[in-house]
Amino acid sequence: MNTNRLKHLYVEELKDIYSAETQLTKALPKMAKAASDPDLRAGFEKHLEQTKQHVSRLEQIFKALSESPKGKKCKGMEGLIEEGSEMIAEKIPDDERDAGLISAAQRVEHYEIAAYGCVRTYATLLGEEDAAELLGKTEQEEKETDQKLSELARNINVQAANSEEGEMSDSGEKLPRKAAKVRTARA
Repeated sequence: MNTNRLKHLYVEELKDIYSAETQLTKALPKMAKAASDPDLRAGFEKHLEQTKQHVSRLEQIFKALSESPKGKKCKGMEGLIEEGSEMIAEKIPDDERDAGLISAAQRVEHYEIAAYGCVRTYATLLGEEDAAELLGKTEQEEKETDQKLSELARNINVQAANSEEGEMSDSGEKLPRKAAKVRTARA
């Protein structure tokens, strides 16, 4: 196996992840601000602190490799963040926005899980055990964040589903589905 080529790929992928994480440190405060659910907001704020730690770990790996983390822009993360920004800008109900923010955040997490899994494997093959351990720790934190987002989605998605427009009120306005159910139950 030609480890020189693998090492080159490893460093390039680390640069890509570094770019992704630094972009995310700018996007997460906006996502937290846009979230109306307090638990979702707190989750984004907590993940921002974790992401800063992820950047620090990557910088530690680059230092050990005597490489610079700069020089690459992660276009994948740029696109994912743009999609999340579009969700924030839409004029939609809060619960729908929160559900959309979770969806956007989970796509980011899945992207990061895949990226960290690959570079962790490269580090192991290259004998970079300290780096592999750091990368594995970050990969696990990304998986835990994805799980927490799934847990939040269980309630937030139900709230969004229940706020859909339902039947017409006596005055001719569309009632939210929840209000329509209450009205029907009273009748």
